[in-house]
Amino acid sequence: MESYDISLEGMFFSFFLLLIPILISYYMGLKLISPTIESALRMVLQLLFVGFFLTFVFDLNNALLNIAWVLVMIFVASHTVLKSAELRAGRLLPMLTFFMVVTNLTMLLYFNRFIIDLNNLFDARYFIPIGGMVLGNSLRANIIGMENFCNDIRRNENRYLFRLSMGAEKTEALAPYLRKSVGVALKPTLANMATIGIVFLPGMMTGQILAGASPLVAIEYQIAIMITIFVTTIVNVLLGLLVLMHRGFDEYGMFRKEMMRNS
Repeated sequence: MESYDISLEGMFFSFFLLLIPILISYYMGLKLISPTIESALRMVLQLLFVGFFLTFVFDLNNALLNIAWVLVMIFVASHTVLKSAELRAGRLLPMLTFFMVVTNLTMLLYFNRFIIDLNNLFDARYFIPIGGMVLGNSLRANIIGMENFCNDIRRNENRYLFRLSMGAEKTEALAPYLRKSVGVALKPTLANMATIGIVFLPGMMTGQILAGASPLVAIEYQIAIMITIFVTTIVNVLLGLLVLMHRGFDEYGMFRKEMMRNS
């Protein structure tokens, strides 16, 4: 079964829907008109670029180029995590990017080799889209985890310092904040896993069904990708917070407040 293409008229009606949030913003004074238009334009331009670029990449299907593109995605994601968590990139970006490269590439190669059993592990049609799905889902969790960790430390600074003064090591004093931040960061992913199929149909499954794949095949892929996303997310979040614990505190265990953008 062939999927339907969306005509120019259909795209026009798609953009026409944006009038609803624009009118709501106007009448409620939300000041979201300009951000809405800017975000929509950026989305269109970025997706057009990615669409043309991926067409070229898929046709070429060169392993080195595919890896390079995924590495660019990971670097941008690492920078986005720190920026969204209001952290300065200088001390954290290199180490965070390194760990995200190791985690995401390992999980991606594992997925392609042992789950899908591809002959070409770097096949652009699988390597780049699946890498984007895994990375995109863990990015949100990383932001939540780092934001929660920094906010907790700043809100409970006296309690943290009291533990240090009582002889606790830095890692011991930070352990409760680490556990809480990992748990908070994983809640959206766990909620998605618990309600998938009943409350909503996820993107990968829907895309395959629209492309003509059997619903059962689409379900197999969705189960496999959700497990991969969850495992990658928890490892990414944990490693990201460990990087923050290592680079974000001085030799006396004091939080480096100058790392915060709003400090």
